[in-house]
Amino acid sequence: MSRMIEMKGKQFGRLTVIRQNGQDPKNADLLWECRCSCGKIVTVDGARLRGGYVRSCGCLRRELAHERYSQNEGFTKNMGNPANLRNSDGIMVSSLKESPRNTFGVVGVSYDKTTNRWLARLMYGGHYVLLKSFDNKAEAIDARKEAEKLYWHRTTTKTAKQVVG
Repeated sequence: MSRMIEMKGKQFGRLTVIRQNGQDPKNADLLWECRCSCGKIVTVDGARLRGGYVRSCGCLRRELAHERYSQNEGFTKNMGNPANLRNSDGIMVSSLKESPRNTFGVVGVSYDKTTNRWLARLMYGGHYVLLKSFDNKAEAIDARKEAEKLYWHRTTTKTAKQVVG
């Protein structure tokens, strides 16, 4: 059994440790209650504090993000304009653009490892109009394309055969 590292009163970035506050049920690390320099109280895993992964209650991240986007001219000129989130057809740009995290080649189609099934999704008007699982990728792609035609009244550039084949 390892010894407890006393951290009361120690400073980690903007956080000052107040007291020990239980154990993390997942990894049995000690949790520490800390006061951030902004005044907020947070409970943090001791290993994450000592490793420098947590340096504030979240206020530091918000400040750095604010600083970055306030210096980005392209971002600030479009700020507060919800029209920039949709294309000329009124479709959410996020539904059209393939994320770098997408490893399957089709927007709105993914693989669920827990069920070993392919998922097809399409959101329209703030609600899912397609949220269904399939046995294979081609069926999921076809369902996504059909839903796009039905709700967007258009076809996309990639067909199911181009992606699967």
